[in-house]
Amino acid sequence: MHPFDMPTEARVTEMSWPTKIVFGVGALKRLPAQVARLKMKRPLVVTDAGVVKVGLAQRVFDVLKEAGVDYAVFDRVEPNPTEKDVFAGLEAYRSAGCDGIVALGGGSPLDAAKLIQLLTTHEPPLSRYDDAKGGDQYVRDDVPPLIAIPTTAGTGSEVSRSGVATLADTGRKTVIFSPFLMPKAAICDPELTLGLPPGVTAATGMDAFTHCLEAYLSNGFHPLADSVAIDGIIRVGRSLVTAVKEGSNVSARADMMVAAMEGAMAFQKGLGACHALAHALTPISNVHHGLANAIVLPVVMEFNRPMTTARLARVAVALGEFANMREDVLAGHAIERVRKLNAAIGIPARLRDAGVQEKDLPRIAAKAFEDASHLSNPRKCTEEDLLMMAREAF
Repeated sequence: MHPFDMPTEARVTEMSWPTKIVFGVGALKRLPAQVARLKMKRPLVVTDAGVVKVGLAQRVFDVLKEAGVDYAVFDRVEPNPTEKDVFAGLEAYRSAGCDGIVALGGGSPLDAAKLIQLLTTHEPPLSRYDDAKGGDQYVRDDVPPLIAIPTTAGTGSEVSRSGVATLADTGRKTVIFSPFLMPKAAICDPELTLGLPPGVTAATGMDAFTHCLEAYLSNGFHPLADSVAIDGIIRVGRSLVTAVKEGSNVSARADMMVAAMEGAMAFQKGLGACHALAHALTPISNVHHGLANAIVLPVVMEFNRPMTTARLARVAVALGEFANMREDVLAGHAIERVRKLNAAIGIPARLRDAGVQEKDLPRIAAKAFEDASHLSNPRKCTEEDLLMMAREAF
């Protein structure tokens, strides 16, 4: 039996997934109903220039206008949000007299929107709320309502309780984590992801996969999270390659959108060393978060293999392996399946191929060790272990 399959007296866990999810083709048309339900009179639409450029923002504006909803717009979130973006969004919120937020885009606008939401009622600096330092204790429930509309299938931020941004006073991607930051509604319309280019589809899809996998292997206790994590792994395994190669395949896009939500639902249980390294790789080496996860993941799986053999065997079966093999054999097949999945969707095999400089690896390991994600890794890891994994992935 896996050591975390049964709770002990010292491991009592509270579980909840309270976000209202409106899912399906055409779900965007239901946005005004959620605005009304949450009693928003003038929401701020938080998005980025890319979403505006491809016309997705206009689709949201049209739906709001048709329903007679007054709104303001902040569309200057950067691809990897910083506190500068958050404070600019906060100024837009206050100057327009808004009373709620509609976040539209990938993980960056959704995360920035959560932190704008936080600062409307909480004092800066944002680093005060750093999850790695126990900052969640300072987050209250007096924040305005937030509706999240994802245009990628990756972070699952539309149903998660975390916001991530690079902060000047921490020098790293900093996770701010509280159930009070969860969106009150998520509008999940697979049609909004049909225009995603293959590279973005691949990287965000592997982010969703890594959320599911690391949560399933993490050292927390949450059988509900384990169940949705395995289902997310199954969905990615059967649909990501199709979503990358046939971008207009609505069924594959829908499967990936569900997997992204499931990954975020599952990682309330915990993540691991892969995310710790990815959170350092983005600010130091400017590697897309999902791409960083994808490249590092097989190495981290190999590191964790002695502690996770039984669970890796179940992952292998979820990815299509037959169950009539020894667990240690299946565990190895799980790692190989991930490597083959990366190759099939065009993910580079090494960090050096993604622009990472070897001289930066010690700094990446140091920043990764500061990140709280590795604390729930199934195998305890030191800064030296993280450096070893970074070198192996390089």
